[in-house]
Amino acid sequence: MKTYTYSKQDLSFIEQLSQAYCKDPFSYLGLHQAGDVSVIRVFLPEATTVKILSADGQILSEALKIDDSGLFVAQLSQQYSSLNYRLRVGYSLAEIDLEDPYRFTSSLLPMDNWLLAEGTHLRPYEILGAHLKTQEGVSGVHFSVWAPNARRVSVVGDFNYWDGRVNPMRFHAESGIWDIFLPNVEKGALYKFEILDSNGNIRLKSDPYAFASQFRPDTASVVTGLPEKIEVDAKLRHANDPDQPISIYEVHLGSWRRHLENNYWLNYEEIANELIPYVKDMGFTHIELLPITEYPFDGSWGYQPTGLYSPTSRFGSPDDLRTLIRKAHEAGINVILDWVVGHFPTDSHGLTEFDGSHLYEHQDPREGYHQDWNTLIFNYGRHEVFNYLSSNALYWTERFGIDGLRVDAVSSMIYRDYSRKDGEWIPNQYGGRENLEALDFLRRTNRMLKKEGHGAVVIAEESTSFAGITHSPEENGVGFDYKWNMGWMNDTLRYMSLDPIYRQYHHDWMTFGMMYQYSEKFVLPLSHDEVVHGKCSILGKMSGDCWQKFANLRAYYGYMWGYPGKKLLFMGNEFAQGREWNYNESLDWFLLGEQGGGWHKGVLNWVRDLNRTYQKYPALYQLDYDPAGFEWLVVDDWQQSVFAFERKAKNGESVIVVSNFTPVVRHNYRIGVRQDGTYTEILNSDAAYYEGSNVGNYGEIECEAIESHGKPFSIELSIPPLSTIFIACQPKPKEAVEAEQDIVKMAEVAMQKALKPTKKTVSVKAKAHKKAHKNKK
Repeated sequence: MKTYTYSKQDLSFIEQLSQAYCKDPFSYLGLHQAGDVSVIRVFLPEATTVKILSADGQILSEALKIDDSGLFVAQLSQQYSSLNYRLRVGYSLAEIDLEDPYRFTSSLLPMDNWLLAEGTHLRPYEILGAHLKTQEGVSGVHFSVWAPNARRVSVVGDFNYWDGRVNPMRFHAESGIWDIFLPNVEKGALYKFEILDSNGNIRLKSDPYAFASQFRPDTASVVTGLPEKIEVDAKLRHANDPDQPISIYEVHLGSWRRHLENNYWLNYEEIANELIPYVKDMGFTHIELLPITEYPFDGSWGYQPTGLYSPTSRFGSPDDLRTLIRKAHEAGINVILDWVVGHFPTDSHGLTEFDGSHLYEHQDPREGYHQDWNTLIFNYGRHEVFNYLSSNALYWTERFGIDGLRVDAVSSMIYRDYSRKDGEWIPNQYGGRENLEALDFLRRTNRMLKKEGHGAVVIAEESTSFAGITHSPEENGVGFDYKWNMGWMNDTLRYMSLDPIYRQYHHDWMTFGMMYQYSEKFVLPLSHDEVVHGKCSILGKMSGDCWQKFANLRAYYGYMWGYPGKKLLFMGNEFAQGREWNYNESLDWFLLGEQGGGWHKGVLNWVRDLNRTYQKYPALYQLDYDPAGFEWLVVDDWQQSVFAFERKAKNGESVIVVSNFTPVVRHNYRIGVRQDGTYTEILNSDAAYYEGSNVGNYGEIECEAIESHGKPFSIELSIPPLSTIFIACQPKPKEAVEAEQDIVKMAEVAMQKALKPTKKTVSVKAKAHKKAHKNKK
């Protein structure tokens, strides 16, 4: 046996490597100079022999095992500044050839390292995480992770028997990032980061930047490679604009529809084949997906994610999800992702105390802990955390073609005292309750998406009256494109729950929203939050017996589709599911058959026709955020609970919406209108086709030159019970109007002529006047 003289460095690294706390393995392992010769050091705990091979397979040297822990040292016959070599490693039962990870230099460029440290890298996911790549002609995976306070970080997986001693990573002190290139690791490999924290504890963590994850309850990350960029048709992104019709169908993929035989989920492919044609037929323009970033607990519905860059494996692979989105785009449907960046769960494999410190969250629970949800709050003031979250928005829009993000629980982000009592929160630096760091994060992310997102929009679920949510950051706003109108939703649902006899006393609940309508760009939401936790279904919130409930619901939907603002409806509400939503079961599709008695199919048909009418008439959407697009015609008829308003398009065309929220038919109800023309009832929620009583206005509605409601013309209607009707006006052609004006002028001239004295009459009158004057003298 060869003798070996141990240096102090050898003894130090033997202990560090064998005890798995080596922070700088590249300074010792791999190819190094030792006096006049080169040495190669290898640490393989289970190996019995190691030989050094040249690139062509020749044995350059046999390594000496200098410690039972698995440290081998090979001395080469000459000096090498670099060397393309391989290892032939003997184990008790086999001998295999391996690449040495410690002969490869870091692929982390100085500029990337600097930008990551500064927290200004636009696309950090292109660097961090697990990336398939080829280095020096060898294929493998480059791993990197941010863990500045760790004493040691190793990549572990099937490829090294989950042994944290085998592949400790290189530490970049200036950025806190660890990286290593592992040759011959392939797509599909499972991996985690084993972290020795500053307190000496071992933490096994999933990759925060993982692009795929194991199916729960397993928690490993999966090597899959960064998805390619997706080019989205500009026409699709134009469909997000404020002057376009936006009708959103909110979907939870795990419960929209399931396999009947085993109650198991549909996969992404099956969902694409069934959901997209359905949404297209129903006339919705957008699909909004409840969170699909990886999450461990089904009952969280996705709102407690552990993998923001990883589509949930419940329904298939990331590529399968990309295919679903592509098929939606091919059908002309945009896709919005419910984006959860307000908090994260406390699961040990996730972000919590990632490197032993409060890396992603605040240390003080008064800033960093959500009592209501048992979750942790991101530290938005930390540059690297900001970068991790902000770039995630770009990741979904660029790599998956997502057309918009709906940001969850914005109120909990921007208020430090959200759901907290006095003494349970810390004021900001100015003594206020606003979370200035969260507001800065939202503003900067929204601004970045405006520049880089190619038309992708951002929607805020914000339940307070915080001013300027949809105003630009330059106007001291937050920069969202749209905001959920929670106030309108709460007021109107409260009104609809009342018995019609009492609605007259709360008439303003249906009109108050117009007081602040133009302060933000609103979406009218009937979301998943309104059909869970004992709140009843939307149908269940309606007052009355069965007939009245369905009539009320149809009337309410009609009012909503006519009212200014984009529309959002949670799945199941389009056919009036009677029970609350259950995330663990399919929707009650059987209600559309004979068991539903026709009621549910009637609502389905109504929503379909609402969507189609909504898209057909620009008056119903073009000027949602311009006061010129809306005018009350009847707003004060509280005794009869009747509302009427006119929606207007940019070209002046209009649609009149009339609602009657009592079960009494209103015959001969006169409404003032601003222009003469042909008026036609284009939608009626009481039609027999929708299972109504079939009261309505058939054919054309006569417009009369009778003043009413301050208008020069008026129409007389029959307003059905508990209904909403839509009336379109076709103004008289210009030629007809001009002809009528000519007739009026001719009539006026004729009248003036009839009243004007003739020459004979004037002469007789003059003589009489002269005679009378003479007699007077």
